[in-house]
Amino acid sequence: MGRRRVRDKGPRIIDIDILLFGNSIIATKGLTIPHPAMHTRRFVLEPLAEIAPDLRHPVFKRSVRELRDALPAGQMVKCVGKF
Repeated sequence: MGRRRVRDKGPRIIDIDILLFGNSIIATKGLTIPHPAMHTRRFVLEPLAEIAPDLRHPVFKRSVRELRDALPAGQMVKCVGKF
């Protein structure tokens, strides 16, 4: 889309993170699946564990629930509403 990053970790026009694509492992210059940091982010794993707790990470061979439960304390995720 021609995105230009003005500042590292700064505002972006668009940002789409593909967490998983079945059991596929993809590593190209522009795309890495599974997302390389998803296993370290509670804000990703907490909601994913609500809808697919037994989904397995194709690299680590652990379920989303197991990955979430292995995270260190400190990160908080707050649900602000359900649809």
